[in-house]
Amino acid sequence: MTHDRYVLRYAAGSDVGKRRRVNEDSVYASSRLLAVADGIGGQPHGEVASATAVDVLRELEVDLRRIDLANVDLAATLAGVVKSIDARLHEVASQEPATEGMGTTLTALLFDGAEFAAAHIGDSRGYLLRDGGLRRLTRDHTLVQALVEDGRVAAEDAESHPRRSLLMKALMTAGSGDPDIWTFKAKPGDRYLLCSDGLSGPVSEATLRDVLAAGTEPAEVIPELIRLANEGGGPDNITCVVADVTP
Repeated sequence: MTHDRYVLRYAAGSDVGKRRRVNEDSVYASSRLLAVADGIGGQPHGEVASATAVDVLRELEVDLRRIDLANVDLAATLAGVVKSIDARLHEVASQEPATEGMGTTLTALLFDGAEFAAAHIGDSRGYLLRDGGLRRLTRDHTLVQALVEDGRVAAEDAESHPRRSLLMKALMTAGSGDPDIWTFKAKPGDRYLLCSDGLSGPVSEATLRDVLAAGTEPAEVIPELIRLANEGGGPDNITCVVADVTP
């Protein structure tokens, strides 16, 4: 059975925000691989952890250029990459003891022209705009999300909860949780947003939907999203990737 093949039109950007001195986010975007990694604040060297994750993804991209992705198990490939990031974090920490305890979130999409695989751990987010509706693809691995699912915190209170950034799992030198890995079909006209919580925190999903649905090119959407996050106080580093599936 043959599948229609599509291409990605994409753009990415990152901004330190208004309250942080260092940008601990890292971003990667190519025609097959999109990722946002948010180094964990309050831990040492978050920027090293997120950059390490992106370095491993960059190496994957080089390997992928040599093969036909149509013959690759996308989900297994991404799961393997997350394990490689985990191993690299341990390696860095063993060589640089000051980085022990560092960690990062990761939300990544791998694309073969017809299908995506997704890998997600932490509280960065992935969204899909399809037919005018915005859907969150990822589940936050946070204490507050667990409380929402247990019915102990109302969903509308989660975004302003004082402990909303407390992660239940991430990629850490001290041992990582398992990522969520899944696959789904691409559809022409789809628009994807990957972002750190520096965007999804201060900017509501309704506003994200409006900006993404406005029909402007990804390269024009990115600065607008960053502007809105800074206008909302810029409490954290702001990083986002926007990608359109086109024939």
